[in-house]
Amino acid sequence: MSNKFLHIFLMLVIAGWLTGCSRDDGGKRLPSLEETYSRTDKNPFGTYVAYQQMENMFSRNTIREKRQPFDKTWAAISDTGSLYISFSKFLFVNEDEAKAMMDYVYAGNTLFIAANYFDTVLLSKIKCKENYSALPYLQYDFFDSVRTTNTSSNDSAFSYYYHPFKSNFEYRDSVFTKVLGVNDENKPNYILYFHGKGKLFLHCDPKAFSNYFLLKNDNYKYLQNSFAYTANYPDHLYWDDYYRKIGSRRSSESSLSAILNNPPLAWAFWLILLLGLLYVLFGGKRRQRIIDKIKPNENTTVTFTETIGRLYLQQKDNKNIAEKMSTYFNEYVRNNYFLNTNLVNDDFITSLSRKSGVDRNKVESLYRAIHHVQSNAAVDDYQLLSLNEQIQNFYKQK
Repeated sequence: MSNKFLHIFLMLVIAGWLTGCSRDDGGKRLPSLEETYSRTDKNPFGTYVAYQQMENMFSRNTIREKRQPFDKTWAAISDTGSLYISFSKFLFVNEDEAKAMMDYVYAGNTLFIAANYFDTVLLSKIKCKENYSALPYLQYDFFDSVRTTNTSSNDSAFSYYYHPFKSNFEYRDSVFTKVLGVNDENKPNYILYFHGKGKLFLHCDPKAFSNYFLLKNDNYKYLQNSFAYTANYPDHLYWDDYYRKIGSRRSSESSLSAILNNPPLAWAFWLILLLGLLYVLFGGKRRQRIIDKIKPNENTTVTFTETIGRLYLQQKDNKNIAEKMSTYFNEYVRNNYFLNTNLVNDDFITSLSRKSGVDRNKVESLYRAIHHVQSNAAVDDYQLLSLNEQIQNFYKQK
């Protein structure tokens, strides 16, 4: 136990020394490590490189800078196919701004936000929670990586040497939410939320779009992969400079930052914190009563599902079973291939066949069976078994 505390204590000293040093041994001025995320900042944690890449990726658009709250921005435009991009250390919004953001997305626009910390005003609207890593200095493994889920293996991970990517999202709405990226612990740090006709992208590690990260090896491809889900030719392209400044200002004005920016106070703060941890671990260990182990609740979801399935079979409710199979299959198509299953026509059959790799005739036959089930008042055993076999063959051949 003492070796672990010694390791952490040494890392705190090294991190404090690196933060406090402003010149190297040769007397040269070291670059600022402040996370500004400014498009004009060429220091490690500016977004000058990201901005230049955006100009190349969206060469048909002129990037328009926005310096006002989002509710005022949305009130002044009437877009239905634009892209709004925001990089900031912290994202603070009020109820009106969060509502405007959701209305903007619902109208068919795309909103991309990358921030270390999201307040709950916006996240509560999409039934999401962020596990925010507030003290990166306590993480002594400084080599870390991120990757997007549109790459098939860990070989496509993009790494760098600095504070690890520990923040991640938790979400309850799996129908409208999709994971697009994960950190080194395979926890989601980049998600997509479908709302109305538009898309809301949230990323909790903006350092992955900083100059330092993008200029390391082929890390610039991470930005390209992250924006691969957005439209190639948005009607308008907006770059936020309002929430970036608000987040930086509130961060710099916090009492904790004021303490850490003062070396004597910073040493006192970390020493008190370390002593407090030692007291809790060793002092509390002798006084705390033994806590009985509580047996965890059993997961009876599978048993319940099997029971319901047997009940339907015993009642010969083939129609109900077939409709549920069709509903689950259509939901699978929407989540994995992003196709609208409400309008099934030749274009839909062709698109699904191309994306899934399943023969077009088999896809067409499957949807004829689904249509037959939905249009008929009764379904016999042969029709039910045929529908199930075609759905299972689709899963195997995709």
